Amino acid sequence: MLEKIIDLDKSLFVFLNNLGSEPFDAIWLLITKQFNWTPFFLLLLYILYKKIGQKQLLLTLLFIAVMITFSDQITNLVKNNVQRLRPCNDEELNGLIRIVRDSETFSYFSGHASNSMAAMMFVFLLLRNYYKYAYLIFLYPLIFAYSRIYLGLHFPLDIISGYAFGALTGILFYYIYKKVALKFS
Repeated sequence: MLEKIIDLDKSLFVFLNNLGSEPFDAIWLLITKQFNWTPFFLLLLYILYKKIGQKQLLLTLLFIAVMITFSDQITNLVKNNVQRLRPCNDEELNGLIRIVRDSETFSYFSGHASNSMAAMMFVFLLLRNYYKYAYLIFLYPLIFAYSRIYLGLHFPLDIISGYAFGALTGILFYYIYKKVALKFS
């Protein structure tokens, strides 16, 4: 059963990865770097400040920092225990895929997916009562994590698992935050 899932995952990866083309490589290399998302993060910071105020914003930023550290450390723990090769290092896929960028670290599960989804789930839960279209912030982890498939660095299952772990982490930290935030209001 697991072998069948892995085969399907590899097939889907080959399909998605081969949708890319050289003229778009530079764009996806920009998308995959978190620093390039700074304007988006600053906009979210401003929106949060306007809705929750300075005192709560500082607490929120502290929670997000701790949450991302937690998510990142668990992701690395899983990667180092599962030790799944990245697509760019998988001999079976050699010649079938486009490798735009490579890495020697392990693949399962995606830290880009888990960290970005955790942060956006947390922020979404904070903003959902203020904005009808708050769910649109989930475009960020979707695009950000897809860049990893495009570049040849992660399988779809790495991304989906990262999303699931990140979403659960964001929800968990949000509920802890709500309990702590009540004490500071």
